[in-house]
Amino acid sequence: MLMLFGLVLTIIVYGIAKLIYQRSSMLLLSPLIVCPIILITLLTISHISFKAYDQGGHLLSLMLQPATVAFAVPMYRYRAIIRKYLAELIISVTGGAIVAIFTSVSAAELMGLDSQIATSLAPRSITTPMAINVAQVLGGDPSMTAVFVIATGVLGVLLTSSALKWGSIKRPVTRGMMFGISAHGTGTSKAYEMGVLEGAIASLSMIFMGLITTVAAPLLVPVCFYFWR
Repeated sequence: MLMLFGLVLTIIVYGIAKLIYQRSSMLLLSPLIVCPIILITLLTISHISFKAYDQGGHLLSLMLQPATVAFAVPMYRYRAIIRKYLAELIISVTGGAIVAIFTSVSAAELMGLDSQIATSLAPRSITTPMAINVAQVLGGDPSMTAVFVIATGVLGVLLTSSALKWGSIKRPVTRGMMFGISAHGTGTSKAYEMGVLEGAIASLSMIFMGLITTVAAPLLVPVCFYFWR
């Protein structure tokens, strides 16, 4: 019964949070922010422990693993775009992935944070299913990584939107890559609001970002630790 409760509660709360966002279109009312707040409030008021809730809630987390396979769909759908902008995507995304890993670990080291926090931060710039796997490989905390991913997505959209506004960047490919590299899934959703090409490029950038980070992070994180220590 508790398993069903946690699962159904999460789905209902997410549905409500999504309706709120669709009516307002305010990024700060994104389901990524509103959903956890509502869930935490309900569990606190009802005096239901996280352990009891997670009997059902964790089922959604388990679905993230096979969901990774779904990334093959946009790669096939937009294969013509990949062929046309392949060099741009590889160069831009590779640079973005390397910078994201180095800055994340370096910031943690400069602040004197625990090494587990640093390794949990390293994959913050890729989508949750891939980030959780990378965190496990690095020895980080997947739950902590999920929080960092959400924060990166929200902040990435805010900062990228401001940069596009004040920088007057009009090229759809550039706009799409900026959102996909800096804000993964959240950025991709925002990019689709601007146009189909922006959304397609953002989606592909997000996928390439995940693939490159999955390969690069286990190699670069030890280098970062060696450099700072």
